[in-house]
Amino acid sequence: MKHHSTWILGELIGTFLLVFFGCGAVASAVTSGALVGLFQVAIVWGLAISMAIQLTCSLSGAHLNPAVTIAMALFTDFPKSRVLPYIAVQLAGAFLASAVLYLVFAGAIRNFEQEHKITRGAPGSEASAKVFGEFFPNPGTQGLTPETKATMPQASAFAAEVIGTAILLLVIFCVTDKKNAGMPPILVAPTIGLTVTLLICLLGPLTMACFNPARDLGPRLFSALIGWKNIPFTANGYGWLTVYIVAPISGAILGGLLYNRLLKPAYSAI
Repeated sequence: MKHHSTWILGELIGTFLLVFFGCGAVASAVTSGALVGLFQVAIVWGLAISMAIQLTCSLSGAHLNPAVTIAMALFTDFPKSRVLPYIAVQLAGAFLASAVLYLVFAGAIRNFEQEHKITRGAPGSEASAKVFGEFFPNPGTQGLTPETKATMPQASAFAAEVIGTAILLLVIFCVTDKKNAGMPPILVAPTIGLTVTLLICLLGPLTMACFNPARDLGPRLFSALIGWKNIPFTANGYGWLTVYIVAPISGAILGGLLYNRLLKPAYSAI
């Protein structure tokens, strides 16, 4: 196992880059319309993940996601004693990236709020808070209303995040299986990044496509501290916990089980 300073650096920098570019794409799309359409935001997320994995894989294994870390501890020889430290560093990287993004986009976010008559910290301000944390369904520019919430009940949002994360982990396990000879190592990071791009294109309008508790909770905490108050934790009720923390972890375990029971034996039989 890597020396602690090495994996800390890898997970901190990797998660920072993932959130900086990914949430930065959301900030750019929300505040300026510079990124038009869901695919443009999704592909930035995919490229950011590919880059972060490529840069940090040799340092920490490039988990960059508590759900990945938990799944690796359950289905590989990754030490269970490293689970909580990895998660803590991932959260720190995501929180730090949010702070840096706010320094860059603070003025643009304020202009967006003024233009759309949004009072930060009041109901409806999830329309600007979504630059950081996530909400279901995507709040758009008007925030969440009873009518829009009815289109995506918490149970449906939970299911979407479980399924999305299960697919992501299934891909991760498959492309990193050394017995999968059809997967050149150079294509591992791009394949994972493109998987996230596809999932965002499909599920982004429904849940904003999390699949990563650190990516959501770190920025969500930052937004609550910087002026959105309790909105990040009340706009969807307990959905911040069930949909964006419990569901990705559950989905990661499901993806690991599917790989372990179905595809891992198939690769070994080749």
